[in-house]
Amino acid sequence: MHDIAALQKLLDTLFPGLMGLKLAELAPDRVVAQMVVRADLCTAGGILHGGAFMAFADTLGAVGTIVNLGEGLRTTTTDSSTKFIAGAKLGSTVTGTCVALHRGRTTHVWQTSVTNAEGKLCAVVTQTQLVLQAA
Repeated sequence: MHDIAALQKLLDTLFPGLMGLKLAELAPDRVVAQMVVRADLCTAGGILHGGAFMAFADTLGAVGTIVNLGEGLRTTTTDSSTKFIAGAKLGSTVTGTCVALHRGRTTHVWQTSVTNAEGKLCAVVTQTQLVLQAA
């Protein structure tokens, strides 16, 4: 099991840190995080960019898998599907709630629901994480 502070410290040095992702909850079957919608993450219309939604959710599924990995294992995303439903405005905060749909020996499947500041569903991302031996 990984400590939320240690994982946040790692994420802060990587792309999720550049995006401003902040972990809020961490369990073997659930990860929750938030992210402020900044101008550099938006489209020209001041709405969170689709790629930012996807990267935010992808990170949560990867973190969920990492929490479940045994010694000497690593993970990578093999596929991801995103359904966009609503926007998130510049200056607001989005929340991602990621739940495990399957946690197997070689693959994990996670589904992330991203909501805007009003609690409206913005995107649903389902992804598969492959479990591999560490290099």
